[in-house]
Formats: sequence, structure tokens, C-alpha cells
Amino acid sequence: MHVVVVGAGVIGVTTAYYLSELGCQVTVVERASGVADGASYANAGQLSYSFTDALAKPQFVARVPGMVAGRDHAYSVRLSPDLVPWGLRFLSQCTSRRSEENTVAVLQTAMRSEMLMLELRKRLPFEFSYQSAGKLVLLSTAKELHDAEAAVALKKAHGCETQILQADAAIDIEPTLADMTEAFVAAVYSKSDSVADSHLFTVGLKEMLENSGRVNFRLGVRVKRLRKAGQRLHAIELEDGELSADAVVVCAGAWSGKLLGTVGINPHIQPVRGYSLTLPQGDAAPNVSITVLNKKIVFSRVNGRVRIAGFADFRGFRTDKDAQRIDTLLAVARDSAPRAADYDTHELNRWGGFRPMTPNGRPRVGPSGIDGLYLNTGHGMLGWTLACASGYDVAQSVAENIL
Repeated sequence: MHVVVVGAGVIGVTTAYYLSELGCQVTVVERASGVADGASYANAGQLSYSFTDALAKPQFVARVPGMVAGRDHAYSVRLSPDLVPWGLRFLSQCTSRRSEENTVAVLQTAMRSEMLMLELRKRLPFEFSYQSAGKLVLLSTAKELHDAEAAVALKKAHGCETQILQADAAIDIEPTLADMTEAFVAAVYSKSDSVADSHLFTVGLKEMLENSGRVNFRLGVRVKRLRKAGQRLHAIELEDGELSADAVVVCAGAWSGKLLGTVGINPHIQPVRGYSLTLPQGDAAPNVSITVLNKKIVFSRVNGRVRIAGFADFRGFRTDKDAQRIDTLLAVARDSAPRAADYDTHELNRWGGFRPMTPNGRPRVGPSGIDGLYLNTGHGMLGWTLACASGYDVAQSVAENIL
């Protein structure tokens, strides 16, 4: 059976791996000249298996006026005809009940993804800077602590162990917190969460799959549209011709909606831009991954450097504010953790990427409703975390329906 995967980010290439393990011949089509060229390139690096809290929650609503007015540095919003209906769907998910349901649904996928990654690592002939670093989420206020206590209890009820630590106990685990200027009253700690380089992983997996002879990569090729006959996918139209297959899996990230729209499917995916800086380590670089919750930034060690990532901008596919937003990220990081990195280096590796966000934060994985067409997209900020489970799941779905 021949399966086409559209998109060669970490989601697409992991999907190709699991399809090939089921005996499929796979063609991966990607418009960029390399794999992991978009949101997978320089993300935070965190495999946040224990931290799947839905962005859509009651607490988020209070931040909306400041976001729209430009007073909240963690978010930038540009109202548009596409964003408004998506935003209304998002706000409908900002209830306690729906937030808990969405958090648990993604958590269950994340815990399976952790087990699948553990199995996959044993089979990979390459390194991708994987470390079981653990993760600390800093809580700045009594309200954040109260909300975190409820989240910890919810996750424990579903088999995920995290714990609340007082500030002194958190510093015992990560002494460099004492060098931070960021005041915090407590922290949520997960010992098992990890860090790894998704770009290295995707590049290494691509080379392994090519060597297997079961997966072919067509890079630098744009898919113009999907074509169907009746209720079955007929072909995908490329810039240089057509490509037919027994099944097609769309893993096109933030661009999935545009492609799926050519066959009348709206997955309700909004591009949400995030940013990162990769810097030489400072003399107080943390070993444990650190999230400063109220500022929406993270610090991770990736490949012997410090990766600082953060923010969530709802501005469509615009990139005109990138320089300004990355400057803000740099200033916020320097202010929060002045000795974590060498902020004055000339090796200032800047990056911005579009994350594919659904209103409820759950990825779209499985059959599309059109025979032969499958989805694996909409992972938001958790694509790296969920890659193994969602790739495995969609491959199983293809096999059940086609093989």
C-alpha cells in the first residue's frame, strides 16, 4: 500500500515512520527544502508529557482585554475575519468543565507518547540530545498556586504524578533558581519530563527511513490542492503534476486548514506564532527545564546551549513583528534570569514558528470523513510532545481502514 504524507515536520516524519513499520510504502511531500524547517526547527525542546494544561480555560478570559490592547507581552493579537470565529470557538472552551476534559484528553495522549518515545529511542541509531531533565513551572501568585493544586490533583486522578514544591524545595532541585530575579511562591515539578532536539530527531529519522527503502522524501515540492471523486480522495495536485495513493495523511501543521479547504474540510486550525533564542550557557544556566508561567517563557538546555522560547501571537501568518517580539523575549528572559545565558553574544540564534492551534487544544488525528484522507495536525505547542502517539495512532487508523 502506498501512503502519501503531506508535511515533513516532526509530526509528518514520525507518521511516516509508523506507517513504514506497518509495511506501507510512504512518500513524504514537503514544500521546504529540508525536514523540520518550520515549527519543529527551534521550539522549546521540552517533551512536556506531564504539562498538557489547556490554553482555553477560565483564567485565560481575564487576559483577553490586555492582549487585544497590546498590554500583555506574552500575547500579540491582530483581529481578522479568520481569527474572530475561531476565537469565539476558543472562548466557548474556556469553562472549567471543558478545560479539564481537554487537559485530560491531551494528557492521556502525552503519557502514551512518552512510552512510545521510550521504545523508539531503543531502536534509533542516532542521538538527538535527549535528556531526562525534569521540569519546574514557577508559580508567582497565590492564585496560580491554587490553580496548580487543582491541576496536580486532576492529573494524579488520571495516573500522572506531579508535585507542588515550596520555593526552597524547588531551589534544592535546581540551585540556579536562586540566581533568578523572578519571584515565585512555589513550583510544580515533574521529574520525568524530558528535553530533546526535535530538529535533530526529525533529520535523523528521515535519514534512517530513506536508508530503509520504504520511505521516499520529495522536498521542495508544494501541494497545490487535494482532489476527490465523490466521497473518496482521488489525488493530490502538485506544482509539477499529480500524485495518487491508497491514502493521504495531512501533517501540514498551521497550513493544514488551507489545504483541507480544497476538499471542503475546516479543521478550525489557527496559526499561533512562537519564538525562541538559542544562546551560549551562562554561569547559572539551569539543568532542569524552567517555565515562568506568568511570562509564558521557558528555559531549556538543548545541545549544550540554552534555548529560551515563549509567547503566543494570534496574528495570522504575518511575520512583520518578529524582530520586535524576539527583542521582547530577550529582554524578558534577561530580566527573569540574568545569568542563565550569555545574552550579549554574537551567536544570537533567533527563530519564529507557527504552531497549529485548535480551539480546544486537541489535535485532529484520524479519518477526515473523506475516504482515503487522514489528519494528523493541530497539536498547538505540543507537537514534539505528542508526535509519537499521534503518529502511531494515525498509522493504525490507516491500516485498519486500508490494509
